[in-house]
This record gives sequence, structure tokens and C-alpha cells, in this order.
Amino acid sequence: MLDVRRLRLLRELRLRGTIAAVAAALAYAPSAVSQQLSALEREVGVPLTRKHGRRLALTPQGELLAQHAEGILAALESAERAVAASLGRPVGTVRVAVFQSAALGLVPQMLRILAETAPEVRVEMVQREPETALYDTFVGDFDLVVAEQYPGHAAPQHPGLDRQLLMTDALRLAVPPDSPVERLTDAAHLAWVMEPVGAASRHFGEQQCRVAGFEPDVRFATADLQAQMRLIETGHAVGIMNDLTWAGAEVGFRALDLPGAPRREVFTAARTASDSSPAIAAVREALAAAVPAGL
Repeated sequence: MLDVRRLRLLRELRLRGTIAAVAAALAYAPSAVSQQLSALEREVGVPLTRKHGRRLALTPQGELLAQHAEGILAALESAERAVAASLGRPVGTVRVAVFQSAALGLVPQMLRILAETAPEVRVEMVQREPETALYDTFVGDFDLVVAEQYPGHAAPQHPGLDRQLLMTDALRLAVPPDSPVERLTDAAHLAWVMEPVGAASRHFGEQQCRVAGFEPDVRFATADLQAQMRLIETGHAVGIMNDLTWAGAEVGFRALDLPGAPRREVFTAARTASDSSPAIAAVREALAAAVPAGL
């Protein structure tokens, strides 16, 4: 009978591409990963990997076994969730990846709700950008991800991940309180603050400006939304903010509607093998209850 732990390593090599990446993800020494894969080859009786430059690639037989390992590991996860569900109450640890505005606007209230509705659920949260967090959840690093999707910029799709819409919120032009700006085109010659290149919000913001007929002068790039707000409040920049970040709080900027009143989608995603998990369901319910009124 094949060793499940070794099958997982083979599956991880297929997904992550290198021994070093597998070792880092699973907290193994690279040499231990190599030894376990060699032992799996001896169990199967055929070569499962081959050298490809400096990398280790899977042979056709390795690819086939890794595909079967995917199903085996999913079945084991489903079995674990079924046992947990049989307890009749949500229990256990849920590893959550969340982007910053959700960490600011949803997580504190979610934790307060969980303390009352599911006190035996432990939440471990890591802030992670949705583009990478969705993949990390797909490969098993997280149990649940809170992700975002901007108009015209769809979030990546991964097989075996479900999606549940959590909320939508408006995207608005944020300007200093004493700024004469009343519409997007008025900000054509001003300094802008946006997230770094590659972020979905950066792509959305640049496209909004280009459709309006100008290229934004992005002088400040930061993923820290509180830093963005501070630059806007103090009159050094304008930017595009979402309603969730400042919902229920007093802010020192004016929020103006953008053309077409665009809205962002916020959703949760989990592996379908986790569908029966009461703990994940409890966290999702608490997140839904934590959405600020009016959003």
C-alpha cells in the first residue's frame, strides 16, 4: 500500500514545481523531500521524476500518480470533515487568508460574532493578496480565503474551489476635504496614490483614468490602505477607495462617485472537499453577519 504522506509530496511537487518550494510549504528539509520521493518510487516500482535542467520534473507515470493523489487527498479531507461534522457543533482551527480592507472592515466583527456563536473554533488569519491567496487555498495552505474582484478584472479561477458572494461595495474617488475636485476628470493633473503594479485595484484605477482621457500621475504606491487614506486626507494625493475600508468610521476626505457607479465583489472561497466542515461554515456565517449595514 502506498504511503499517503509520500503521495502528498508528489502532488505538491506537481503543483509547486521545485523540491525547495515543496520543502518550504510543508516545513521539510529539501533532502527529506527528495528521500521520501525516492522511497515512493521504490514502492511504485517505476521512475516518477526526472532531471530537467536544474529542476525535477514528473515522468508520465509520476503525473498519473500525482493526479490520483489529488483525489485520494481530497477524499481524506472529506472524511476528516465528515467526522468533525458528526460532533454536531463547529470545532477546530480554520486558516483564513484575507486582503487588507476585509481585515480592517470585517475580521474584528467576525471574531466577536464567532466568540458567541462558535467558541470552539480557532481562527488563524494571514493577510494575503487575493491573486496568490486563491492559489494558496487551492493547494491547501489555507482553509478559506476572503477575496475581491474588480469590474473588468476577474479573480483567478482554480478547480476544486467553490465561491460564495459575501458582499459588494462602491468604489469612489477620494479627494482631500478642501479639494475643488468634483469629478474624475478634475483629477487629471493631480498626484495619485494607488497600490503597487500588479494589484487588481491598481489595474482598475488606471483603467478608470484612461477611459476618462488621462494617464494618472501615480507618485505614491503602497498596499497599505491606511497610508493611502492618510496621504489623501493630508492633501498630498487623490485615489480610489472602497466603501468597506472606511465603513462606519469618520474620515478626513471626500468620497465622490465614479462614472457608472462601479462596485467591487467580495467573496469567500474554500475547497469543495471542505464543504461539510461546520467550522468553515461557521466562519462564513460570521463573515456574512459582520458586513457593515448599508453595504
